[in-house]
Amino acid sequence: MDCIVPHMHPGTNDEEGKESHFKKTTKLVFAVTLHNIPEGMAVGIVLAQAIQTGSIYAALALSIGIAIQNFPEGAILSLPLKSNGCSKHKAFLIGSLSGIVEPIFGYVTILFSNWILQCLPFCLSFAAGAMLFVVVEELVPEMAQGKHSNLPTISFLFGFCMMMVLDVILG
Repeated sequence: MDCIVPHMHPGTNDEEGKESHFKKTTKLVFAVTLHNIPEGMAVGIVLAQAIQTGSIYAALALSIGIAIQNFPEGAILSLPLKSNGCSKHKAFLIGSLSGIVEPIFGYVTILFSNWILQCLPFCLSFAAGAMLFVVVEELVPEMAQGKHSNLPTISFLFGFCMMMVLDVILG
């Protein structure tokens, strides 16, 4: 995806991936929409498991959590669109529609849940690798820019240690 999807890094106007003539806001809409696909799949697989086991609480908790964090995501899209000349209504509509892929991919995931549940460890490993790629490719270089400080590195290590502790505690 890094080689295919056009994107830019902060602090530069150089574009990576395939050459495109999209505006930055269009790329942002595509990025958030693409990001929402696995969120919908996560809700779908948890809901499929809940349907099989009869316990809906995990699916409800995950759905509420993702729904809450979708509000700032919509704002992240709507505000730049509004500042670039879109009307309030159009900016709100585009921000809202970027999340439409979540229920679609959630439903598709439920349809294929028998197959997906069998290969879930591989899917989760792939997702973890993709997230680590993004962190190393995008976030680590960005946190090291500017005035030299050890705070970003220490914060990153603290977050990683917390993740590992929670993984061990929660199983």
